[in-house]
Amino acid sequence: MQTRLDLLTRSLPDLIGRDTGAKQVPVIAEGENSFGSTLTRALNEVSDARDTSGDLTRRFAAGENVELHHVMAASEEAGIALDLLIELRNKAVEAYRSVISMQS
Repeated sequence: MQTRLDLLTRSLPDLIGRDTGAKQVPVIAEGENSFGSTLTRALNEVSDARDTSGDLTRRFAAGENVELHHVMAASEEAGIALDLLIELRNKAVEAYRSVISMQS
């Protein structure tokens, strides 16, 4: 008596060669619009904002001709960007934990 598994195993080579019309969808996109490149770009922007803020603060403390409101605006921008990045990280970790808890 043949089981369903035996029938599937025997018919598998026939199914592999057929064109079913199904399209292969990539799991991870590549290129400029992929999640990885978007995340990398966001990290670079946060780093640039932090560097700009640090540079303006250093120049202001050294007595160079830098307006205080530019220093404060750059500092706030860097702080907000960092807060956003931390929240994105927290949401990603929360989503990962949810997926892991579904599996167990």
